[in-house]
Amino acid sequence: MPRGRYSLHDPHDHTPLAEEHFHCAPGPSGWRYVSQLTAPDGAHRGWVDLALDDLGRPIRVELHSGGWQVRGAALDGVTWVRTDPAGLEATEGNVPAHAFTGTSPAFLVATARLLRLTPSSSATRVRLVALTDPVLAPRTVDQSWALIDREAHATDNGPLIVDEYQVTALDTGERHSVHIAGDVVLSAPGIELEDLQTPPSTFP
Repeated sequence: MPRGRYSLHDPHDHTPLAEEHFHCAPGPSGWRYVSQLTAPDGAHRGWVDLALDDLGRPIRVELHSGGWQVRGAALDGVTWVRTDPAGLEATEGNVPAHAFTGTSPAFLVATARLLRLTPSSSATRVRLVALTDPVLAPRTVDQSWALIDREAHATDNGPLIVDEYQVTALDTGERHSVHIAGDVVLSAPGIELEDLQTPPSTFP
């Protein structure tokens, strides 16, 4: 069960946004990721609870940020309920998309798990619902993912397989790289792995 800490920052000006303390693990029916977020001043900022089925589809997504809450799942595309901080209004949404995304590194692992690309695969288009900070506002985005490199790095616990993905935002053409080992993001725009207490899990 990998356990560690990510630092999150603005990918453009590198302003610190939060630290995300996480643990995650594959199970008999999929994969689960749970984390707590703290602001740079140490204040509690929110939390993430994401569960995938064996095919990488989100069977439960719960996010809290700034008092806002979203609960969602893959159902007729993806479906969610967003609740305001006062808890007085709940807005439902549904779009024909594959999964969710957001600032948490968990969503990068989830998308990679859903697509299951190989180095010989062509770039694959995926439609996601982005839950954007700080109020978890939903926005539909189209991306293209390609696995452009896979390398084995020697470690004390055996070889560590690192996948490098090229992710393209189809509305702007902006491209960036994401490096993932098992169920841990090693680096991505706005994300740095600061501490990892146990090795990444290997998906079957």
